[in-house]
Amino acid sequence: MTTPFPFTAVVGQDDLRLALLLNAVSPAVGGVLVRGEKGTAKSTAVRALSALMPTLDVVSGCRFSCDPGSPDPACPDGPHEPGAFETRPARMVELPVGASEDRLVGALDIERALAEGVRAFEPGLLADAHRGILYVDEVNLLHDHLVDLLLDAAAMGASYVEREGVSVRHAARFLLVGTMNPEEGELRPQLLDRFGLTVEVAASREPDQRVEVVRRRLAYDDDPAGFAERWADEESAVRARIVAARELLPSVRLGDGALRQIAATCAAFEVDGMRADIVMARTATALAAWAGRTDVLAEDVRQAALLALPHRRRRNPFDAPGLDEDKLDQTLEEFSGADDEDPDPGPDGPGGGGGQPPSEGPRADGGSGARPEAGEGGEPQASGAGEQSPVRASEPFRTKVLSVPGIGEGAAGRRSRARTEHGRTTGARRPRGTLTKLHLAATVQAAAPHQRARGRSGPGLVVRRDDLRQATREGREGNLVLFVVDASGSMAARQRMSAVKGAVLSLLLDAYQRRDKVGLVTFRGAAADVALPPTSSVDAAAARLESLPTGGRTPLAAGLLKAHDVLRVERLRDPARRALVVVVTDGRATGGTEPVALAGRAARLFAAEGVASVVVDCESGPVRLGLAGQLAGELGGTAVTLDELRAESIAGLVKDVQGRSRRAA
Repeated sequence: MTTPFPFTAVVGQDDLRLALLLNAVSPAVGGVLVRGEKGTAKSTAVRALSALMPTLDVVSGCRFSCDPGSPDPACPDGPHEPGAFETRPARMVELPVGASEDRLVGALDIERALAEGVRAFEPGLLADAHRGILYVDEVNLLHDHLVDLLLDAAAMGASYVEREGVSVRHAARFLLVGTMNPEEGELRPQLLDRFGLTVEVAASREPDQRVEVVRRRLAYDDDPAGFAERWADEESAVRARIVAARELLPSVRLGDGALRQIAATCAAFEVDGMRADIVMARTATALAAWAGRTDVLAEDVRQAALLALPHRRRRNPFDAPGLDEDKLDQTLEEFSGADDEDPDPGPDGPGGGGGQPPSEGPRADGGSGARPEAGEGGEPQASGAGEQSPVRASEPFRTKVLSVPGIGEGAAGRRSRARTEHGRTTGARRPRGTLTKLHLAATVQAAAPHQRARGRSGPGLVVRRDDLRQATREGREGNLVLFVVDASGSMAARQRMSAVKGAVLSLLLDAYQRRDKVGLVTFRGAAADVALPPTSSVDAAAARLESLPTGGRTPLAAGLLKAHDVLRVERLRDPARRALVVVVTDGRATGGTEPVALAGRAARLFAAEGVASVVVDCESGPVRLGLAGQLAGELGGTAVTLDELRAESIAGLVKDVQGRSRRAA
């Protein structure tokens, strides 16, 4: 067994260590989401936490870790006789990003269930994690159907497995810890809210601290057991402090003054729902217990807010998580109701014992998230060949649904039709490998003609493996949405770039909601650039779009050829994911010899390969040349105007028709 890196040997990362320790003291806090760039000890710290968790008493022989003091009455291994129990360390279970549904929730033996009526159940990772830690590395890349199962288990404290009328339930209460790199995409809002606390981590910029990180890591790699032994005393001290804090926790008093500060803070930052208030209360209580106090102080409320609120203030994926600390201090000061005498602060320890955040390092809001300003008046000052400063995007809006025709087999998502493991049943087939979704009617139909030959004598149906049929299902897939954006002078001259950026921003938001990958190609001047290679991070695409300068000629052919190259490379990396090319332009092409004809030849490459495409026509003014429509014809796609892109315009048209019909009646 590999010796984990000692928790107390992690250099810096005070907020991360504190958040993990608070959940060890009070699992009711609700887990931790750790956000940060690669190589910042996220996984190392989480895995090290398991060694500090107190041991558990479990019913002997129970695969579901039932507490002998209050065993689960619905436990599949029950009922349990009183008395027999064993003590073991708390488990840390890792959920792989590519895990199957059966691996997560468990699997039923459908063959035995049909033939014998026996509920033969093989527990999954949720059962293993009960009363322990469930760790999801790269949680933002977890498939949607696994996210849904995690949400259900976290909300109900139990896991339900349903297979064609056969069901099994077992308790599943665990400390949920996730790590993610925001550059690879954001997390679904529903799952984001399930994490009690969130922490932003970054590598230190202090040379001395970086030297110490390297020194300790090299020492650990050379001799893991010896390195762990050198930190054994510190580990034992923290483990004992966790036990003491757990024992003190029921005695901690959360006064009315602290409760008012919590409620006022959540209201001031306009967080949704009441979960934030509850998490802040539990976190502040755990902070007091960790500091060895029985009263919650204002400093505990402040630290609880810094850990519990940043990820709950996001309104869309383009908002950077963070908290205005000046506003936080002002709110706490305004509602400081000194209803008790302040007790003496408790001892310090890892993570800043009194609940005070570290005094050094970046602010929780991550610095300024403001968009770059345009020139005076918010628009470019002139058009032509010269480069113009970036212009800010107009407000995003809800767009009409753009999809790829046909049926794909790509990654699960919410855009185009696809054959998936989840969705409506469309037929049946023989299983290839492990049976995951039984088609009951087709299975019975396959087995029925053979019952007499198989000597059936009882009520059960004699089912053999050859009779089993896998249900084929149709759902939705995520696509690669590749934006090809015209940033030439013709766009800036008519002061349309703000509206164009707003439209692309709206489509990026739609891509986030539909679980797409996105890429961004821009063209202006004499060439085209890949502003963002295909990625799951739509906020990275939004940032590149916001800083996009305009001006120069319109090398439309170069933009299309560059997009074609991007798709060719991406097909090698992810051949199952279908592409949707969105060209945002007025259709003009300038520069070089026969630019229009060259653009037409480039567009026909997409048509020849059957690539789905949409041209967003940005042409405006009383006289329209219709060049974008011609380009859409060459691409073999469709053209929509900026106004037609809005979903509200379609809804308004339907309401207008319905209103006229009612008046006519």
